[in-house]
This record gives sequence, structure tokens and C-alpha cells, in this order.
Amino acid sequence: MRTTPPNSPHIRGNWRRLGSAAAATAALLLAGLGTAAHASAATTPHKATAKTIAAQVAKAHVQYEKAACGATPKKGFAACNALRVTGGTTAFMEKQAALKGIAPKTISPKAASDDPTGYGPSDIQSAYGLASAASSSGSGETVAIVDAYDDPNAAADLATYRSYYGLSACTVANGCFTKVSQTGSTTSLPTADSGWAGEESLDLDMVSATCPNCNILLVEAKSASDANLGTAVNEAVKLGAKFVSNSYGGSESSSDTSYDTSYYKHAGVAITASAGDEAYGAEYPAGSQYVTSVGGTALKTSSNSRGWTESVWKTSSTEGTGSGCSAYDAKPSWQTDTGCTKRMISDVSAVADPATGVSVYDTYGDDGTGWGTYGGTSASSPIIASVYALAGTPGSSDYPAKYPYAAAGTSALNDVTSGNNGSCSTSYFCTAGSGYDGPTGWGTPEGVSAFTG
Repeated sequence: MRTTPPNSPHIRGNWRRLGSAAAATAALLLAGLGTAAHASAATTPHKATAKTIAAQVAKAHVQYEKAACGATPKKGFAACNALRVTGGTTAFMEKQAALKGIAPKTISPKAASDDPTGYGPSDIQSAYGLASAASSSGSGETVAIVDAYDDPNAAADLATYRSYYGLSACTVANGCFTKVSQTGSTTSLPTADSGWAGEESLDLDMVSATCPNCNILLVEAKSASDANLGTAVNEAVKLGAKFVSNSYGGSESSSDTSYDTSYYKHAGVAITASAGDEAYGAEYPAGSQYVTSVGGTALKTSSNSRGWTESVWKTSSTEGTGSGCSAYDAKPSWQTDTGCTKRMISDVSAVADPATGVSVYDTYGDDGTGWGTYGGTSASSPIIASVYALAGTPGSSDYPAKYPYAAAGTSALNDVTSGNNGSCSTSYFCTAGSGYDGPTGWGTPEGVSAFTG
């Protein structure tokens, strides 16, 4: 996270109003693609009128807080980019209520949920045109997740998530799931940390949702220092992962270019990094020229041919997807926007708005509640790493961040053209538009063809 202090220390509410009761009713009635198996929001015992539903949705808002690993870090350290919903009505809950013709209820702060209240695997696969690839591809590929500290319940929580959604088992015993320290040890692991545990569950669940046939490698750094997290990235690559997700970041510094070559420069490996959650502004390692920087969107169902619509995720002037022109990192040859002479963030994007967030199962996190809904660019980074895995092993000499640029402007990417994440002197740095923009890059996946060489 950057060092700019937030407006308030913990929870910020997000009023999500539709323009009118009629608009709310129409939005609800049109909702309906990608429903997750077994998923159901809390319901009222009788059918509600469209007017009642519209009125309740018009009042609905989502409250959330930073995961405990998201506090502004000191110099040389990183924070996670995860946000956990604590109250209100999510987009998924609205969708489920519309399908059942009932008024949606709300999430109670800190309360456990019997069922998911965020998007699940079928929603993500539907939104990004991945259902066919998720079914047929990914076997033999390993997606690595790099985080700090140990989540002792990672394997058990992953098993619960996958079982609930009907995904194949991914366990230590069957060789699908591996957890190691930054030195590669499976037995000498870092200190357990309830803040980072929620982040780790989010990452593991997003890989499962996007690439259910992939193997998963969790590499736990012994602390959230840039050096230890970078060492964990190197270990992931050493252990054979061709896809590495990093859902953390910190302020840019003059050391970044040395970190580039020490930790993130791995030809033939798709390394993704979250763009950040503090709205307009650059952070690292998303600013590395060797990674795919991943921005965040708000994802909602729609009556259009795709069935979904996206806009730039922005909750407030201090909360939303990161973007911007790096102060230190050189511009890679495949990035050709003219307003930024150095590395521009982002390259591509995926869902990150907590109000349109994803379901996560975690029993060791700072809330310890089981099912929860998470957002932040911590969700979008592992999604994109997994899309790369569905697309196949990168070329051995390639830096896969360049792949989406070859597909720019084609149907392989959903161009996000509305919304902004703040104010900036160069419009596309912070404002979406046709073609490339900072908050969402070239857009979101529509299938896998934009993520292969």
C-alpha cells in the first residue's frame, strides 16, 4: 500500500444506489447468469413485490474493512490488497434475490454466513468467457501464490471451498496442493498470522475458481518485507511454477529496479501483481516492467450479449483500483502509451470491487467466520494468473506481460470504458476510455487467447 493515510482507519461504507426504483427493479429482473451450485443468500419466507425489492436494493450499501494484513506498511515492506465485506448487500446477493423473487437481506458485520454471499466459480468463468477452458485446460500447470506468514488452515479451507462448489479435490495427498516456506521447506513454516490467512484463502480460492484443474503452490514468506516476499517468488519459480500471483504492494522506491532483477525478472513465467486498493497512484511490484500489473473492476450482471458489465472500481478518493505512471521503472518495449515515459500501471484487470466481490472460505483469518465476501485487487491478481495458466505454458524467453498487448482492441479482451479511480493531469492515467487506460489496462479476459504468445 502507498503511504497516503485513508480517510478513516478501518471501515468505509459504499452507498450503491440505482438511479430509481424502476431502474433497480429492471436490474434485478435482468440478473441471472452464472449462478454457483448450491449458493443461496438468506431469504424471507414469502415472495416480495418488485417494488419492495427495488426499495430495499435502493437502500442497500456495502461496508467492508481492510484485511489485517492491509495496514500501511513501513518502508521496505508490503501490505496485502484484500478487503473483507462486513455488512450490506452484495451484487451476488441481489442476483440471487432477483432469481427467487424475494427481497435481499444484508450481511451482518462480523457474522458467519451459512452460504457464500459473493461470486463463485461459475460466475467468474461466465463473466470472463472461461467455462470451456476451465473444464478442459490447466491440467499439469502450477499456479503459485506468494504471501507472507503461515495459514495453518489453508489446506482444510481450500478443501471446503472446492467441495462446496463441486470442484475436484486439490490436496497435499493427491499432489495438487503444496505449501512451503520461502526456502522450500514443507515442515519449517513461518509464524502463523490471522491477517495474512484471509489473503491466502482469497488467493487459493480464486485459483480454484478460475483454473480448477491447476495444481496450486502456496509459498509463504517469513515476513512481509520486500526481500522475503521476493525470495518467495524466486522459490516459486525454482519449484517449477510458470504462473506466480502476488497480491501485495507497497510504495515505490529507488530500490525497485534492483528488486526487478533480483526477484521478478523470470523469462518464461507469467508473474502477476495487484495494482493496489488506494485509488489513483502507483505501487510496487505492480510497477515492475517484468510483471503483469492487474487493476480492478466492479462486475455486475447485465442484459447485454455478454451477460455482464464492468466499470472501474472506485469507492472513494482513497479506495479503488490503483493505476499510474511509475516514478522509477523503465517502460517495457511492448507498452506504447505516450503520456508516461516509464512503466504504466495497469496491463489488464478483473473484478475487485468488494460490493461485487467474490466468495472466500477461511477459518483462520482475522474474522474467523468461514464464508465471507472479499474484494480488492488481491482478487484480480490470482484470477489473471490463472487465466494465463488456462492459456498454456509461456514461451521460454517471453515476458508474458506483453501477451495482452498483442490482442489489444480485439474481442479477446472486454474493453472497460467507464469510471475513474481519482483525479489526474493526464486523463487516461485515472479514467477509463476506449482502448488502453491506467485503471483497467486493455480490459478484462474474454477467453484465454489474449494470454498466450
